[in-house]
Amino acid sequence: MEKVEAVMGTGTERSRTRIEKSAAPAASKKRKAWLTIRRDVSRNAYLTVAISSFALMAGIWSIVSYGGFVERTFLPYPHSVLLELFRQLANPEYWNHIGISVFRVMAGFILACALGVPLGLLAGTFKAGEAFVEPPMEFVRYMPAVAFIPLLMVWTGIGEWTKVLVIFIGCFFQLVLMVAINAKQVPDDLIQASYTLGAGRRQTIETVILPYMMPNLMNTMRLILGWAWTYLVVAELVAVNSGLGYAIMKAQRFLNTEQIFVGIIVIGLLGLMSDRLFAFFNRRLYPWV
Repeated sequence: MEKVEAVMGTGTERSRTRIEKSAAPAASKKRKAWLTIRRDVSRNAYLTVAISSFALMAGIWSIVSYGGFVERTFLPYPHSVLLELFRQLANPEYWNHIGISVFRVMAGFILACALGVPLGLLAGTFKAGEAFVEPPMEFVRYMPAVAFIPLLMVWTGIGEWTKVLVIFIGCFFQLVLMVAINAKQVPDDLIQASYTLGAGRRQTIETVILPYMMPNLMNTMRLILGWAWTYLVVAELVAVNSGLGYAIMKAQRFLNTEQIFVGIIVIGLLGLMSDRLFAFFNRRLYPWV
């Protein structure tokens, strides 16, 4: 009987050892998956890491503010900013500021796309177009959009056009060059194959170049829309009495840092929503990417 129990005990220990040894490689593989270049992770794991990054930022903010490391005038408490956010969103006037800012951003962005996408396609498709378009775009894109504000005020006054054009200038020149890169990424083999099948120049552009570059073009426009939001506050420095930039600058005059944080957070949320909207349509329209 004792021998049987000894044998059973030995077998149990061996099976436990085998389980532990099999679990160790599984854990090791999981760690390697996280550190493998461009290796996909599960959606739940991705969301967990994303939420953790926001939680980390909120935690650092809470430690610095509640711990008294920075005076409240310069860094308000997180709960104060949250309460101010709810208070502002309950105010119809603040929604008017949001609507005006959304209009300015979208007007400047749409104008930049309407002019920049055809020019970028021209530069990326034809060498003569590249020689005509890219050098001046490369030159002007290094000029800060803020430097054009005095000139725009002389040309268009202090109305809405000035704000829209500041955002347009901040987006247009970069957009042209990025669209040209998207067009140049179309493989030459596809273009030559279309010629072999009897397609003309216009048909090649419509049936080969544009369909191939559209997913990348959507990503380019998505990035440019993010830049448009970054130019919003700059655009709303010009003789305004409405908009999120105006609300931020007004709060700055009275050292109301809670409202400043609220304005920054609202702009970030609007930009994030527009970015996710572009990503959604890109997945829906081009699921093969």
